[in-house]
Amino acid sequence: MKKTGAEIIVESLLKEGVRVLFGYPGGSVLPLTDALYDAPIDFILVRHEQAAAHAADGYARATGKVGVCMATSGPGATNLVTGLATAHMDSIPMVAITGQVNSTLIGNDAFQEADITGITRSITKHNYLVKDIAELASTIKEAFYIASTGRPGPVVIDVPVDIQKQSMEFNYPETIKMRSYNPEIALPMDQIKKAAKLIEKSKRPVVYAGGGIIISQAHDELLEFAVKINAPVTTTLMGLGGFPETNELALGMLGMHGTVYANHSIMESDLIIAVGARFDDRVTGRIDKFAPDAKVIHIDIDPTAISKNIRVDIPVICDAKQGLRALNKIVKRLETDAWLKKIHGWKTKAPLQYQTSGQKIRPQYVVEQIYKITKGDAIICTEVGQNQMWAAQYYNYTKPRTWISSGGLGTMGYGFPAAIGAKLGRPDKIVFDIAGDGSIQMNIQELATAVANKVNVKIAILNNGYLGMVRQWQELFYNRRYANTPITGPDFVKLAESYGAAGIRVKKKADVAAAIKQAIAIPNVVFLDFVVEPEENVFPMVPAGEAIDRMIGGMA
Repeated sequence: MKKTGAEIIVESLLKEGVRVLFGYPGGSVLPLTDALYDAPIDFILVRHEQAAAHAADGYARATGKVGVCMATSGPGATNLVTGLATAHMDSIPMVAITGQVNSTLIGNDAFQEADITGITRSITKHNYLVKDIAELASTIKEAFYIASTGRPGPVVIDVPVDIQKQSMEFNYPETIKMRSYNPEIALPMDQIKKAAKLIEKSKRPVVYAGGGIIISQAHDELLEFAVKINAPVTTTLMGLGGFPETNELALGMLGMHGTVYANHSIMESDLIIAVGARFDDRVTGRIDKFAPDAKVIHIDIDPTAISKNIRVDIPVICDAKQGLRALNKIVKRLETDAWLKKIHGWKTKAPLQYQTSGQKIRPQYVVEQIYKITKGDAIICTEVGQNQMWAAQYYNYTKPRTWISSGGLGTMGYGFPAAIGAKLGRPDKIVFDIAGDGSIQMNIQELATAVANKVNVKIAILNNGYLGMVRQWQELFYNRRYANTPITGPDFVKLAESYGAAGIRVKKKADVAAAIKQAIAIPNVVFLDFVVEPEENVFPMVPAGEAIDRMIGGMA
């Protein structure tokens, strides 16, 4: 039976198991929009295409599945760009389908024409412009394969409107094999054996785990590995939830806003075992001072990440889960008691802390209360800035896919639409977006999306009247010259109510816990407006260009 190109897209998505699609209609996707009308796919109409990309991203992070979004040509497609870049930096599997003007008009500056494949080439894992309907089904198969294998990432499929209207017999390929892309990597046992021998010699090891642990579902293997060799574990921002922070071997996050004890442990270690991490600048600080006495073992599926920023002694190019599983069969317990005792001293001397006296609401306290009330069993999404760092520091993540945040790109406006995607992917979970009063206003229109689709998410706004992280830098390094960082906002309670959501304002510390419990009990979207201490800062903090053991707010 013949199907139109638009119908082929829908049938192909169904073959890939897609049941939720985030998007916005327009002229160049009208055939596809019509084909979706009777399809068993929940089309979530966002209020801005950027939110479609972030929601698909949040869905992917929460479920491990490929997130899918759709937009029309021109401005619709370009509005996806920030979301694509966000997913690309954090290795999130996503497929974006964009409409394009008629094939005969491409290159003629037609109405709502944009070269989206050219625009997104550097911020996607791969992209396609479909010029022949005969290639449409196989292109979609390839796109999902590329997006979800190896080091995952976003893929764009740009489909001209005339291709969507043409017809042909539908035949979806069962398997895919690409000469130019082969992510299946044989386990490098020689390198794994070399790594095991180096581990045996270590007296001060640190396991440094990144987002690759989450992607490869290697959390159980990581826990087994750490316990087996009796080594402490620090995670990156993207690795939160990959190792239970309640475990005595946990060091928490390292880097610019990492814990004192994680940073000192890295700097004084004799061996760093990096798994699924990329040694980005927020982790390393000043590279020439980073872990001066440490050998480095780096396990990663992406060979381009090896020795990119930090010289690696033993590279192990493979999937994190498979690499750890192989190591667990041959490594032995290390004599690390003295090392762990020293780390315990750092933990005792310099724990994460903030001013707890008085009745002012401290943002850290809000995060702690969310953790306490949800018993650590919620999905926490964040915006970007101080709110993100406090959420990373003061909520103890013990399970993968419970922390959803923009890491590499640092995208303000990410958290709210990502929370919508996460909740649709995991409707059984309580989902919070911990936000700032600046970030939340970037995609605040998605209140309409959440309410219309009954997506019961809770938004905790840490309202300090500033673009907080920028203000903090201005305070510390620019003589408190608060240029363009004081920010006003709407009455968040009234705004939420105007969209049909619920709003709760909290001004007293004594009311914080009750407000959180009330919000969770309300079967609706809730804006929690916490009026917090305006000039509270995120500490510890490593100034730009410093070594990571040179922290403000570190040890005395």
